[in-house]
Amino acid sequence: MKALSLNSRKIESLFYILVWALVFSVPFFSERGSGQLDWKNIAGHWVNLCGYLIVFLANVYLLLPRFLLKKRYLNYFVLIMVLILLVVAVNLIIHPVFSHNAGQGMSVSHYGFRPPDLNHPDQKPPFMVFFDTLIICFLTVGAGTTIKLVSKWLEEEKLRKDIEKEQLKTNLALLRQQVSPHFFMNTLNNIHTLIELDAEKAQDAVARLSTLMRYLLYDSTQNTIELKKEIEFINSFISLMQLRHSDEVEVTVVIPEHVPEAKIPPMLFISLLENAFKHGVCYPQKSYIYFELQIDKTALHCIIKNSKHKAVAVSQGEYSGIGLDNIKESLKLLYEDNFQLNIFDKESEFEVDLKIPL
Repeated sequence: MKALSLNSRKIESLFYILVWALVFSVPFFSERGSGQLDWKNIAGHWVNLCGYLIVFLANVYLLLPRFLLKKRYLNYFVLIMVLILLVVAVNLIIHPVFSHNAGQGMSVSHYGFRPPDLNHPDQKPPFMVFFDTLIICFLTVGAGTTIKLVSKWLEEEKLRKDIEKEQLKTNLALLRQQVSPHFFMNTLNNIHTLIELDAEKAQDAVARLSTLMRYLLYDSTQNTIELKKEIEFINSFISLMQLRHSDEVEVTVVIPEHVPEAKIPPMLFISLLENAFKHGVCYPQKSYIYFELQIDKTALHCIIKNSKHKAVAVSQGEYSGIGLDNIKESLKLLYEDNFQLNIFDKESEFEVDLKIPL
């Protein structure tokens, strides 16, 4: 966060340097365009610009941070007005010295300093100098304040987005550990029963549970994982869920035989699958779960369907699980806008259609 703040301040300072370098170059190029360089006239413009530069820098780096941004509005207003009036006063004093016609400006004679000829066409009257300087000072203060406030807003907006991103990362980490403890407890109870009824089936269940646990403990902590391992995890999860629900739920799994050497974020489909089993099963009504993966060279397409029952909706609420909003935010964190998530909430079926790039 500190590095980000320092970088934005450096960019802001470089922007100021560039703008003021261009401003200070204007008198030189203007005189150059007239055919001859009047260095006294250029110096006069540069002296005036130095006053505006002082106002700008004092406002941006001193008065704004210490007073305006800390809501000390009266102090800021008084100090900025004092600064502007000082610059106006200095400009009124030095303006005759750098008037366009040196002979008509303040000069030295045998009798001392001779005041400028205010009737000369190239000599601005003091009231014009006063108002011109005042207006330019106000414009300088306004421009500096606007740039500083916009810069601060952009910095705060970036900081807010970074905080949101960190929060989403935390949510994603929790999401990856969201496999319900009840699932493990029920699976172990079923395995305990199977040991007496079907030892071979119980051994297979223990092996799949071991695969599941190993995946959750080690593989799910990585940023990406091989697609083959993710599919192996999905198959183990579905098999253990079938063990829990026995043959009362029709489970269809469609996964291509050939799986490319691709990587995806771990635990991407587990929340959707868990929600499908949670909300798609209702005894003794006919229930089904459908899971399909379609894989091509550039994208992975996942389709999950489950039966929908009014009794489940009343007892467990609408389809949510850990929350579809959480899932959407996690996908945004992982893929930004480069994914498609479509949800079809029908009368007797709930379908989630997710497409992500490979």
